[in-house]
Amino acid sequence: MIPNLKLQNFRLLLLLTILTTTVSVAQRDVEKWKLQLALGVNNPIDNGENVGYYSEYINFPTINIGLQHMVSRNWGAKLDLGYNRATSADGSLPYKMNYTRINLQAVYDFQDLIAFLPDRFGLVAHAGPGVSMTRPLGKYVNNTYNYPNVMGGMELHYRVSKSLSIFVDGSYVYSLAGKNKYDVSDGFSFKGDLMYAVVGLSLSLSGNNYCF
Repeated sequence: MIPNLKLQNFRLLLLLTILTTTVSVAQRDVEKWKLQLALGVNNPIDNGENVGYYSEYINFPTINIGLQHMVSRNWGAKLDLGYNRATSADGSLPYKMNYTRINLQAVYDFQDLIAFLPDRFGLVAHAGPGVSMTRPLGKYVNNTYNYPNVMGGMELHYRVSKSLSIFVDGSYVYSLAGKNKYDVSDGFSFKGDLMYAVVGLSLSLSGNNYCF
């Protein structure tokens, strides 16, 4: 009697293990997590309040890192952090600036709407609110700003494998700062918009079928 009971318990345990494994695998296939890393250039767009100060049209670097989760075939969300460095142009009063942002964005994959792209290519839009933090360097280091933003952009992906894609991203970060400046000291400060273009890698962290 006891051996039969042990055998039944073993069979039940084996059945539960198989069911648990099946459910876990199914969940991993649905959960499409991606890590995105990108490097590129930026262009800060001033609002005209910094008389005598203006930046280069192309500034390096822009560094973006993000974590993306697709909740369906087309829709998802991502949280990303962007770091940008800008410097003064020839003829401007000298300055350097760090511009950092963090955004929570909705993501939409156009794979079901755009049929003319080759199989390995994908087009993804992203947009959402965030916070911008600017900090001039050197003697203007105290002229910092923290202000809300909203941004949007478009990514073109090329799928290298089921777990890796290369992409280019062009985006615009729109400042929602008020018209009046903070009580900053004389010199350069920034609370304007930002454009950037980057090239990056999108790496699958779960069992998704495609990495864009």
